[in-house]
Amino acid sequence: MENKGCTTSVIALGGLGEVGKNMYVVSHNDELIIIDAGVMFPESELMGVDYVIQDVTYLKQNKERIKALIITHGHEDHIGGIAFLLQNVDIPVIYAPRIATHLIKNKLVDNNIKYENVQVYNAETVLKFKHFEIEFVTTTHSIPDSYAMAIHTPNGIIFETGDFKFDLTPIGPMADIHKMARIGEQGVKLLLSDSTNALSEGFSKSESCVDETLNDIIGRHHGRIILATFASNIYRVKHIVETCKKYNRQIVVFGRSMETSIELALSNGLLTDRSIFIDANKAKNLKRNEICILCTGSQGEPLAALSRIANGVHKQISLLNDDLVVFSSSPIPGNAASINRVINKLYLKGVRVFTNTEFSDIHTSGHAKGDELKLMLRLIKPEYFMPMHGEYRMLMAHKELACDCGIKEDHVFICQNGDVLNLNNDGITRGDSVQAGDVYVDGSRIGNIGSVVLKDRKLMSKDGILLTILNINPLTRKLLIKPNVTTRGFVLVNENGELINQIERKVSEVVNKSLQSGSYNYTDLKNQIILELHPFISELTGRHPIVLPVIMEVRESEN
Repeated sequence: MENKGCTTSVIALGGLGEVGKNMYVVSHNDELIIIDAGVMFPESELMGVDYVIQDVTYLKQNKERIKALIITHGHEDHIGGIAFLLQNVDIPVIYAPRIATHLIKNKLVDNNIKYENVQVYNAETVLKFKHFEIEFVTTTHSIPDSYAMAIHTPNGIIFETGDFKFDLTPIGPMADIHKMARIGEQGVKLLLSDSTNALSEGFSKSESCVDETLNDIIGRHHGRIILATFASNIYRVKHIVETCKKYNRQIVVFGRSMETSIELALSNGLLTDRSIFIDANKAKNLKRNEICILCTGSQGEPLAALSRIANGVHKQISLLNDDLVVFSSSPIPGNAASINRVINKLYLKGVRVFTNTEFSDIHTSGHAKGDELKLMLRLIKPEYFMPMHGEYRMLMAHKELACDCGIKEDHVFICQNGDVLNLNNDGITRGDSVQAGDVYVDGSRIGNIGSVVLKDRKLMSKDGILLTILNINPLTRKLLIKPNVTTRGFVLVNENGELINQIERKVSEVVNKSLQSGSYNYTDLKNQIILELHPFISELTGRHPIVLPVIMEVRESEN
């Protein structure tokens, strides 16, 4: 590593003040590495928005310095934005763990993006750049092949945890606590640590506890079981498969992401028995206690398999009275209402529903709780600390935990997206912020959805839209026939004839007045109609629909 006199900078372009959209940058002189490129799923007020991604203006401005994108694990909030990132900047190489690599390649194919240089790393890999040397540490999370990383820089070691928990009886590999402690003994300058569960005390439940509960449920129930869980939680899926095999249940899979995860697990040796999976037609010939339906929809997604089953519109599955529906998941923030709607529909169909509660361990988080975060702090023993990946209240709670573990309060940095931390021989200081924020993805369109568009969508959802169609002769400046008014989401035209007539008369009045006042101007006339129609409709109805005048110019002679 060279240039000890230069500053090393750490920048968050996403992941601070929010859960999702993770992207962090470490730069030194002429080199820049990116850690993760995730998406965030939109809240309900972002109507029509499919994903929220990072503003990568800073990366565009420094594109010649980018050396690599390094992925910690394969969840959407860490890899979901890669396809969009590659459309904006050139990434020389992407390093990712084995499972994440498969998921990334599938995602690139789905987005018709040709990119060949995705390389697999593991716990033994050491990446060497001119200014950086990076080693990886196995962690436990809810998806296989999750890693933390130690970034050796000319100004000290930066340790980035990725998403993690400490599970002493995991289904997969255990976190490499010894390697963490060894790196901690070397002296870590800055720790960046996952804050998602910083508000929760104690230790998270072990995945083995969930396995015991699911084993009990699957073993005891004598009817059909419909089980919804996160498709990415391959270890959970693995246990479900093994338990179903134990109790002689065949598995029917519904949901594209679930099918993809199972195929990925089979191709990587995480699952070995393909014969346990059958199609829905074969399941018709089996007894109910010989079937388990494994599906997507644990978050109440409207188009997911479980929602369609609950709504009675699934083409292949109809609910039976002795069905048991198991939600092996917990609500992602913002999804509780959608999940409750699905649960209510299931109860109305007369089936039993089993959800995760403090008394039933059918799900556990993949994120460290308070005592686990303290353990990470004690193992790494950083001089400075920046909580990451969490809402502001989570970051603040993590700061308090760090101070409890002996980190000086003025050595803890609560940052926002775009903030810069500069590491040098004297310590760490804040630098000038860079541009960062949210970019909205609507279908295949990136970044062209501004606040005005979202405001219009909200107005249309609340008060609807009103169109007034006009036939005007621009030569004679005359309205040829009375305006035609139609609406969507405002009122039913057939049931509000008098209101529509009043609006039509008002439009005729505005148009005739404007046409007689002087020269005809298409844009000015439209603006005048909108200006006068808004208060008129508001006074009549108390509502404010979007008004769209459509002017058809019909050129006919005065004769």
